[in-house]
Amino acid sequence: MFTRWPLVALLCLTTIAALLTWQEVSARSDNATGNDISKARNLKSEDIPPHGGHKKHSESNETIGVDLVEIKFEEVESPFIVCCVVLIAALSKLGFHYSNFLSSIVPESCMLILVGTIVGAIIHFTNIASELPRFFTPHQFFIYLLPPIILEASYSLNDKVFYENLGSVLIFAVVATILNFLFIGLTLYGLAVIGAMGEITIQFIPILVFSSLIVAVDPVAVLAVFQEMGVNSVLYFLVFGESLLNDGVTVVLYNVMQTYNEMEVIHGEQVALGVAKFFVVCIGGFSMGTLVGCICAVITKFTSSVKVLEPLTIFSLAFLSYLLAEMFAFSGIISLIGCGLIQAQYAFNNITRKSKTTVKYFAKVASTATEIVIFLFLGLALVEPNHEWHTGFVLWTIFLCLVYRFIIVYIITFLLNNLDMYRIRKVGYDEQFIMSYGGLRGAVCFSLVATLDPGKFPLRNLFVTTTLTVVIFTVFIQGITIKPLVKLLQIKMAPEKTLNLFQELNDHATGHIMAAIEDIVGCRGKYSWKEIIDYVHEGYLKKWLQREPSGVDAEIKAIYEKVALRDHFDQLYLGGAKNIPLSEGINDVDSKLLMVELEPRQIDSP
Repeated sequence: MFTRWPLVALLCLTTIAALLTWQEVSARSDNATGNDISKARNLKSEDIPPHGGHKKHSESNETIGVDLVEIKFEEVESPFIVCCVVLIAALSKLGFHYSNFLSSIVPESCMLILVGTIVGAIIHFTNIASELPRFFTPHQFFIYLLPPIILEASYSLNDKVFYENLGSVLIFAVVATILNFLFIGLTLYGLAVIGAMGEITIQFIPILVFSSLIVAVDPVAVLAVFQEMGVNSVLYFLVFGESLLNDGVTVVLYNVMQTYNEMEVIHGEQVALGVAKFFVVCIGGFSMGTLVGCICAVITKFTSSVKVLEPLTIFSLAFLSYLLAEMFAFSGIISLIGCGLIQAQYAFNNITRKSKTTVKYFAKVASTATEIVIFLFLGLALVEPNHEWHTGFVLWTIFLCLVYRFIIVYIITFLLNNLDMYRIRKVGYDEQFIMSYGGLRGAVCFSLVATLDPGKFPLRNLFVTTTLTVVIFTVFIQGITIKPLVKLLQIKMAPEKTLNLFQELNDHATGHIMAAIEDIVGCRGKYSWKEIIDYVHEGYLKKWLQREPSGVDAEIKAIYEKVALRDHFDQLYLGGAKNIPLSEGINDVDSKLLMVELEPRQIDSP
């Protein structure tokens, strides 16, 4: 393991040296250009011939020729720096994961922030890429950086547990986000008015804009801990689903508050229109994404002869759903989530296994790369000299984010556990604590505050400083301590998944029986609704959107085949296949060795 460390360190140092070399070359080029300009300005009037004449060619003209090697760093400055940063972050992640001790304590997002800060400091103090900050604009962020992150996450949401808890996820993502937005904004404004923060002047609408962006949660470190430790899937998808849908709700609130900030007077009908717009934007965005996802599924029914077009079709239509939603002033994030869910459910069944693998890995790579770029700009923002610090405002913001997160999560969970008569599995107090404590802030929160217009928000620098402080506090303090808390509270882990034909048949039978009981007693619960959704799914959507729709019988048959294949390999393993060297090819395997002792061995009692 330790033999790889010199290579990683060498690559990191080489990349940093390349950055510094380009800075020196650029500086020399600028100096040369400046010297030429100064020489031109210092030309004496007597050097210019009268009557528009010309001096001798040998005295005034320089030699013009073809340069074999040229350096034009200024033409590729910004993308070159971004590529180098992505490479450095990739090498850092490589070394981070090889360091078992460090990766077991510090979340990966902490490492990315540190790398972004170091590279940002190098860029800032050496002035390598003076034009790079202009690359990070609202247009660049919302069009190029955010969609890959949302699309990759939406593919991961296509899970049975997520759909079973969709109602709870929506309540946490919509209701809890709006309540946090209102309580944090109103409390901050009230504290500023009564002087509890000290000397500070805050207007009402700008503080609501700030509260709309500060409620964007991004629990990447928490989800990584959940995956590593294998917590139960209900808790995982409650946190994951809430964080993803929360991004869409946050951006909608942010845009509505930005509109209010541009108005001189806000009347009652404007408030009503703002509330109506919130629902129109969310519902319209989801409808747009669902429609484009269905179109994508229909197109992929006919791509079997040209398989290379399958990943291109998937990504093009997914990005198109985002652009169409933004064009019609809907929520592009929610549209992309809807499109991603439809693609994962239907279009993925029309493409080959290789195409599906390509789509998933490319989506993951694009998501990781854009997150790295965002953390680069976070690092640049940390080392900027124009920060505005106000101790009272910063500390009160951190305190209110923590307190209101706990209060709202516990209240909503209490209502869900007690008012939902069909809920069998209750969310325990230990899981509620982890959900509350896992409300980290990250890339979306920082990106929104970085796009504020200084001309419209006099306190923009204070908002940026406060947001960065909240991000650093939540990622480093809460992100590092979440793993010990999960162990301390003994959170329920996910059971080991094994293919079991009886369990699968029992789940199908139980669902049908419960739906029949609800129909008999005249109470339409979640099982009855599930029957209706399954009827539409199996009877219509699969037939329209899949090339070869498979029914329940085919799914059970496929499970049986997997179980039989698993048992077959288990028998081969018991029969001696485990003793075959790994270097042997399949043609070199002695079949007699594998056929010995196919019968299950008798296990001796202790």
